[in-house]
Amino acid sequence: MNVKRLPSSVPTFDAMLIPTLDALKNLGGSGTVQEIYEQVVQILNLPDPVLEILHGKTSTSEVEYRLAWSRTYLKKYGLLENSARGVWSLLSTDADFEHLDPKEIVKAIRDIEKSKVDDSDPILATIEESSEELEWHQQLHKMLLALEPAAFERLVQRLLRESGFIQVQVTGKSGDGGIDGVGIARINGFLSFHVLFQCKRYQGSVTAGQIRDFRGAMQGRTDKGLFVTTGTFTRDAVKEATRDGAPPIDLIDGEQLVERLKELRLGVKITMIESVEIDTAWFEKI
Repeated sequence: MNVKRLPSSVPTFDAMLIPTLDALKNLGGSGTVQEIYEQVVQILNLPDPVLEILHGKTSTSEVEYRLAWSRTYLKKYGLLENSARGVWSLLSTDADFEHLDPKEIVKAIRDIEKSKVDDSDPILATIEESSEELEWHQQLHKMLLALEPAAFERLVQRLLRESGFIQVQVTGKSGDGGIDGVGIARINGFLSFHVLFQCKRYQGSVTAGQIRDFRGAMQGRTDKGLFVTTGTFTRDAVKEATRDGAPPIDLIDGEQLVERLKELRLGVKITMIESVEIDTAWFEKI
């Protein structure tokens, strides 16, 4: 799907600073990246054509990319914090954001970036971490897009097995309504249910129509579906996947896919850096 690039229609990251704070207030002071994104989209009333604009040749939309920098700047400014589980929260739910000037926030952080600071400076370290994370995300997504369709299906098969699925088979039958495979999800070793899955290795956005087609292929075969893509899902597609009265379909977009591959260390090597510090106080006591 070719999406027309309209970069000027995408809010700048500084224009989303206050909406990000408002989004977290609406969420009760904390929220996941996805929850914050959905709230900001609603606050700014952003249309689907804008949300479907991708950042370069990645699965990340331009809005998501810029919103990530909004969160980073707010964290540097001392207004947000985030946990290891990816939950962001306000440092103070009583703070008054009405008089905050986005330009002042940006200026303050950029002044810090320009100044000469020690390598251990926490603000500089967070900025570098953000850049490194974006870099590996992009590299991994590029690798996924370069895979042959059959190889991508095998990757999803391996991903499901590593996630606890059993009897995962790739079917890939033509004329099978887009069903690429089937597996059995096990819950705590007791409950199990059949899941049909579909894989789309491309850079565009999955539409509501494609979700309906997939559900039609599921009809009478299972009560649960899984749709995995290297791209994104339109808002209508997300709504269709969880529509009342219809078999639910779980969605995994490109961003979630690369994160899951990292968690399972599939095609991703994580190097831990050892830090050694001399305890001078210990020697002084000798």
